[in-house]
Amino acid sequence: MSETTRENELTATLVAEYVRYYRHLATRVERAVRSLPKNKVWVKPFPFGNDVGRLVLHLNGNLNHFIGAGISGTGYVRDRPREFTDDSCPDPALLLGDFHKTIDMVVATIESLDAAALIKPNEGHPPLQSTLGILLLCASHLNNHIGQMSYLVQAQGHSLDEPPLW
Repeated sequence: MSETTRENELTATLVAEYVRYYRHLATRVERAVRSLPKNKVWVKPFPFGNDVGRLVLHLNGNLNHFIGAGISGTGYVRDRPREFTDDSCPDPALLLGDFHKTIDMVVATIESLDAAALIKPNEGHPPLQSTLGILLLCASHLNNHIGQMSYLVQAQGHSLDEPPLW
């Protein structure tokens, strides 16, 4: 097998695995949101921290910033403080619709990457140094907040193991 063939197979595998994992994470976010009644998505069960809706807004901002603007060049301009202070509280179905559009952008971006794009330097996020590292950072960040969502769902007396409420 030639070096080029191995590189192409590795690139195709990396792209497919990242796409599969981001899609999986998106289903977990949707599950968390739909495990709460719509009127509880924006409820903070504790005097500290965030609510599930706010975390989804934050994830939209994060992914659009790092992957959309940073890798894909979408021109997205992030207002991170607003992710935590905006009082508009959109309907949860609209919130999830926006989140899925963001995931679609992430997937399209990943699918557009070749080997050279995956290893392209991306400074400013040590210890990560490449586009591949940024994709790892964002997947880890997303997974971290899914854990928080699970805790927030349980704190409100619901479970991710039950069928979605809506």
